[in-house]
Amino acid sequence: ARGRSVPLERPRDCGTRSRFQSARLGCGPCGNHQRQSAAGSSCVCEPGYKMVSSNGGFSVTCEKCPENKSGVTQDGWNCIACPKGLTLEGKCKCPDSEILVERSADGILLDKALCRHCNGSEPWFSAPDASGTRCVSCEKTFIHVSKSCDCSSPNILTGGLCFSAHESLPPKGVATVRFSQLGITLTSAWFLKNLQSSASACLLYSNITACQALGNMCVMSMNSLSSSSTDACGLFQYIFIKNIVILFRRQNLPWLYYGDQPGLASQVLEKNHFPTTFSFKGRDTDVKLQFMAASFDAEGNFLKWQSLEGGILQVCLILVCKISVSKILLDFPNPIFYDLFLQYNGDNGQELLWAVPVLNLNLQYNEKFVNQGSNMNNWLLTRRFFLVDALSGKETDLGKPPRVIRIASKITIRGTIYPPLITIAYTDVLFQNPETQSVMVSFSVNYEMNQSEAQIQTDIALGVLGGLAVLWSLLKTAGWKRRTGSSIIDLQTVFKFLLFYAGDLANVFFIITVGTGIYWLVFFKAQQYVSVLLPLPSQEEDFVTYVACAFSLKALQFLQLLVSQLTIDIFFIDWERPKGKVLKAVEGEGVTKSAAAPVSIWRTYFIANEWNEIQTVRKINPLFQVLAVLFFLEVVGFSNLALMDASSSLTRSSESYVAPWSRILRFGVSAALWIAIAILQVIFFSVFYERFVEDKISQFVDLCCVSNISVFLLSHNCFGYYIHGRSVHGHADTNMEEMNMNLKREAENLCSQRGLLPNTDGQTFQISISRKMRLHYDWIHETLTKKHGPARLLDSSANTFEQSTRAYNSMNKFLSSFIDHVHKEIDYIVKDKLMLERILGMEFMEPIEKSIFYNDEGHSFSDILYYGNETTLLIFDILFFSIVDLASQSFVLAAILTYLQQEIFRFIRNTFGQKNLASKTLVDERFLI
Repeated sequence: ARGRSVPLERPRDCGTRSRFQSARLGCGPCGNHQRQSAAGSSCVCEPGYKMVSSNGGFSVTCEKCPENKSGVTQDGWNCIACPKGLTLEGKCKCPDSEILVERSADGILLDKALCRHCNGSEPWFSAPDASGTRCVSCEKTFIHVSKSCDCSSPNILTGGLCFSAHESLPPKGVATVRFSQLGITLTSAWFLKNLQSSASACLLYSNITACQALGNMCVMSMNSLSSSSTDACGLFQYIFIKNIVILFRRQNLPWLYYGDQPGLASQVLEKNHFPTTFSFKGRDTDVKLQFMAASFDAEGNFLKWQSLEGGILQVCLILVCKISVSKILLDFPNPIFYDLFLQYNGDNGQELLWAVPVLNLNLQYNEKFVNQGSNMNNWLLTRRFFLVDALSGKETDLGKPPRVIRIASKITIRGTIYPPLITIAYTDVLFQNPETQSVMVSFSVNYEMNQSEAQIQTDIALGVLGGLAVLWSLLKTAGWKRRTGSSIIDLQTVFKFLLFYAGDLANVFFIITVGTGIYWLVFFKAQQYVSVLLPLPSQEEDFVTYVACAFSLKALQFLQLLVSQLTIDIFFIDWERPKGKVLKAVEGEGVTKSAAAPVSIWRTYFIANEWNEIQTVRKINPLFQVLAVLFFLEVVGFSNLALMDASSSLTRSSESYVAPWSRILRFGVSAALWIAIAILQVIFFSVFYERFVEDKISQFVDLCCVSNISVFLLSHNCFGYYIHGRSVHGHADTNMEEMNMNLKREAENLCSQRGLLPNTDGQTFQISISRKMRLHYDWIHETLTKKHGPARLLDSSANTFEQSTRAYNSMNKFLSSFIDHVHKEIDYIVKDKLMLERILGMEFMEPIEKSIFYNDEGHSFSDILYYGNETTLLIFDILFFSIVDLASQSFVLAAILTYLQQEIFRFIRNTFGQKNLASKTLVDERFLI
């Protein structure tokens, strides 16, 4: 098929002598004595011509009427004489009080049309109908007021109704409508025609249709109301007050307002408990909210009951869409008004209705009420609403297009454990070009509950735990001051307190956020009957702020921990002594002398490398942790628990509705998985792996003993750790046979125990050293670190190398003699820590004269390694993962970035920890692998 283009032609583009042919989508000429019909899609005969043949208006044949029968009958097929004249269409006409008769009673066409007078006198009271072809009974108000079909002065004719001048009529209504968004106030043709008559008929006769029509005009005025106004709502309120003692008349008025008493909205929405229960799991009648709407037309006629299923209240069939004005006018040519109800079953199974209040955001009331914000005390709830109003914006002629259209551009049904609420926002559109104009409309259903109580409880928990965090941080600061050997509260002390408080406050925020996330996860997903509803995205902002605060403070604590671990003082005490003597050439003298055999440095290098390896060992496997969390979230389907629906299923159909994500549930699910998998890992490693496979921390202590090397660690100025690695065999620099023999003797208890004290096994200690001890250590250490690290073996000067070697030997000799109680002025004692000291993590006794070695059975020296700070690292990983996920809504991206940050910080810890190790122990960095 070849491409083919056609000109674009519309019915309005065809002239009066042409018609629009739908088959070819273009204009086609009409025949002789023909013109375009009103619809534009067919041809009709000109005035004075009758139709001879017609094929639905597409093929018409016309014939001129004779002079004595110049008129055409109403159906256009015959000619007839018209004694009272012709209309512009060439048809017969009659006076207003007469009807046109073209055929006899048996259907025979008359030669001359007749104009019959309708008898308007009593008792017939008849008048022509709207078509002018039948006599019908006069409007009842005419008969009631004037006893005729005329409403002559002094009676009042308005809206086709007749009212007596002696009756108490309502005030003269103002037929204007205010479109505040456009700043336009116009006189509505519909109001001008019907406002006064509807108000009068409603007041005087309690006419149900008139009362409904008046209520509809009030709704079209956005429920505008003030005490001095006589607009539609003012007249409605006037009639409402007038009929307050006449109950049956008041019942004919539609229910538009809940009342203007302050605080009434909160009572309606929160105090009135819904008289039934709904379930997230059960029958459809218990799960679904069944909304029903009573619909009315603009004239006040009841149309029908409608269920909201099927998108009745949606201008478009999707949640958010952009729709053209022309389509709106096509779909909603006349406004339909709705009274919304919630259908439920009573105790006896009877179907009942509960009225659903409406919050009109465009409501124009007095200054006392503003339907904006969250303060319900300032809300004025209404009942009736519409979707599209293209009627009140017509100024002059109801048959012409409107000047302004009012559209419900945002509809939100808020479901709660209390009665639901529908919120509507209208948009005023100035009618210009309906084909190019469009309006953005949205429809949503939100299920929410008042979160103020939960927020109060969260604030209380935050206040209490925050206060406890202050006390705990003060205790930590006091312990830190004791360990640094300082008693002066200076700026450094304040800064340290703030760092401690940052970490403790991060834990407080973490506990609160994790508790909140798991609470909503468990109680929302597991509830059988609806008792709690998730916070909306706008209500989650405080929660996200808490998570961000927890991450920021925990990051600060983690960085402080990293810096402190990279600046510790460490020294390896070699207990090995020379075995025999060797001959050594004296440089520059050409002679040899007898000297002590040198002690091998390789054992020290070996221990240094082992220490370097365990610096970043953790109680869990970080890579497995990330992969396991991601597996359960994305593969098993735990991520589906984070959707804002009540389903607790881990699998979802691709065709089913997918609810939006809840940030609280995403955090709760991911944090719960992180914690659960981490706990399982810790149990596995501590109970099985470290016991039966490999325990690197305990093995390091054993290796120190086998290597005859002790480790002296200072994490603070006057506090640190000691690993006693002195061999029970006296030496470790031996061959394989002797090494195996020594280990066998030790296994068979044929030698002394490894402990620092006789007949004990205690090898690890927390040490609190005296100021004298610290000063002596620093004096020797100055020489060791004067050149900022060990000398290079190949390019260093001999003096520097010898100086560092002497400093190393001096430090080794000093520390070994200190351990052997050689220096009585800086001696130490060994004791157990009090239970309270262990709990608080501080020491009550200050080492003034003697240092104190506290027995340690838990290898607490791991506190200066990753291993002893697993809780801090785990919380930091969880918060980092959660922050990335909350920002990106992607568990995969969060897992990737979390693993990358783990590797980056592990690399930093290893690299700078290795440099610090080489600097403090004289072990050349090139031997650390």
